[in-house]
Amino acid sequence: MNKYLLSAALLLAMGYGAAAQTAKLPKGFKWLFDGKTTTGWHTYGKTTVGQGWKAEDGVLHFNPKAKNNDGGDIVTDKEYSNFHLSLEWKVAPKSNSGIIFYVHEELPKYGQTYSTGPEMQVLDNDGHPDGKITKHRAGDLYDLVKSSSEPVKPVGEWNKAEIISNKGKLTFKLNGVTVVNTTLWDDNWKSLIAGSKFAKWEGFGTFKTGKIALQDHGDEVWYRNIMIKEL
Repeated sequence: MNKYLLSAALLLAMGYGAAAQTAKLPKGFKWLFDGKTTTGWHTYGKTTVGQGWKAEDGVLHFNPKAKNNDGGDIVTDKEYSNFHLSLEWKVAPKSNSGIIFYVHEELPKYGQTYSTGPEMQVLDNDGHPDGKITKHRAGDLYDLVKSSSEPVKPVGEWNKAEIISNKGKLTFKLNGVTVVNTTLWDDNWKSLIAGSKFAKWEGFGTFKTGKIALQDHGDEVWYRNIMIKEL
């Protein structure tokens, strides 16, 4: 095998080939999804990934019709503190999902990923009932902070989402536009939680290290080019 073929084989083996991802990996980032398998992820509270989640042609696809009562939110095996998360998502009509972070995986105390982790909303704004609720639309910090604008693309098109959390400073970007800027864990953060549906949820929004989750909300959703840079 010549050196060029060997290099290509090594790239494919690591999941960095063109078939695995459509985006180039920026400096300092690592893939959270290799494009071919669900390695590095597991269903919340379990050790494997449910049947509803499949790696298909560089895309992580959740199909509610395929889950056979074996779905659930999936979380990274690893925990993160200060990070820059980047991924792309698209939804089917009327679909709802979310990107949840600082998830503290501790059953039975915390029954779901969203018991502890804040969420960047993933949604068909026009087709899903949550689209009629303030702070529940695509790009919002779910039920806490409304997006400053809505650069979301039409259903069926890919959206690039970024979550940057560094030393308490939280930024959401959607398709290159900054849509949320806030500070975690300070008095204002506590006030935001107190005015939300999470007001009486012990532990919600308090953890400074945790896992990243992709939500099974019972609707079809696709994710790709999932990468992270630890800050």
